Amino acid sequence: MASLFLALAVTTTGLYAGFLLTFLVVVMPGLAALPDDGFTAAMRRINEKVPGPGFVIVFLGVIVFPAITLVAGTDHWKWPLVAGALACSVVSHVVTIAGNIPLNKALAAARPVSEPVPAPASVPVSAAAAPGGVGEGGEKADSVARTAFEARWNILHQARTALSLAAFVLLIIAAD
Repeated sequence: MASLFLALAVTTTGLYAGFLLTFLVVVMPGLAALPDDGFTAAMRRINEKVPGPGFVIVFLGVIVFPAITLVAGTDHWKWPLVAGALACSVVSHVVTIAGNIPLNKALAAARPVSEPVPAPASVPVSAAAAPGGVGEGGEKADSVARTAFEARWNILHQARTALSLAAFVLLIIAAD
């Protein structure tokens, strides 16, 4: 029974580490090339889509399956490897929950000023483009939102990616 849960631990941890690594080496460098308004809009959309059901299963699986493996009993020499992987996954989740998610929420709460704000019918269109709307004020707000988000988010993401990759390697060794 422990071998089934170890296999599930390897699978979910590998999927999660791969997801994080793809973000690190493909998605974020691609987004980094965007102007501020494109970057902030793209990150908002990504952050809306990520916590879907498939992601949640994998996100929880990297904790649940190694924990069940330890409780179900595993070979004496595998125990420290699985426990180490579980510890890496827990710390990675702490980084995500305490670091990345609050940054995601702050970015979402920052008004997406690069998107047009509909003007009431009695207000001339030029007044709707005043600071806080589209134009210079909006571009500056996107720049401020990006500055507050991007570097900190990337550092935290690098840490959780390294921890998740370490957990995956430990589980692969334990599964051998």
